[in-house]
Amino acid sequence: MKRLLAILWLILLPLWATAQPGGATDELLDALQGVQQLQGNFEQRQYGNNDELLVESRGRFRLLRPGYFAWEILWPDNQLIIASPEFIWHYDQDLETATRRPVTDSAQMSPLQVLGGDADALRRRFNVEQVAEGDFVLSPLTDDVGFQQLTLHLNGPVITGMDILDNLNQRVIIEFSQLDSDSGLTGEDFTFTPPDGIDLFYYDE
Repeated sequence: MKRLLAILWLILLPLWATAQPGGATDELLDALQGVQQLQGNFEQRQYGNNDELLVESRGRFRLLRPGYFAWEILWPDNQLIIASPEFIWHYDQDLETATRRPVTDSAQMSPLQVLGGDADALRRRFNVEQVAEGDFVLSPLTDDVGFQQLTLHLNGPVITGMDILDNLNQRVIIEFSQLDSDSGLTGEDFTFTPPDGIDLFYYDE
């Protein structure tokens, strides 16, 4: 479980590169142009060698363009990553710890955040290839991130799933359900107040 969350956490790290031409990138941006917000449930499975199922989890997510994102694991443990334009929080309810890091030029957004609003970051930090209708493969343009490849599955403008190949050649498959792109989300839905009595770690330098 910790490794599953670590993969998502590594995706939040820097992805610097030069700008990419149009083509598949433009197709992906056009497909997502109408999405201002999205929320729903997810199921996540991590596979090792020989497609052995290692870990699975379930939870919910929220996305608001530009710059807001929340990923909450509800089973089998309880963890939360929540990002605003200023900070990224990681809250582990079971360990009673919370970590806050600033969002800076060297700490960029996850793919869902990028696809939710930062077209420039998508162009500069990923090579995009359309492999089938609604299926786009994103490859980071540097090798210092936590995955080799990310495949996005879309049904029209809605992201229905992701398939991540990490640097250990393990796969993380994420399927979304009960998607809602209409209910009003605001920045206040992405605030985080640490509960009393937990251990806090601030990395604001």
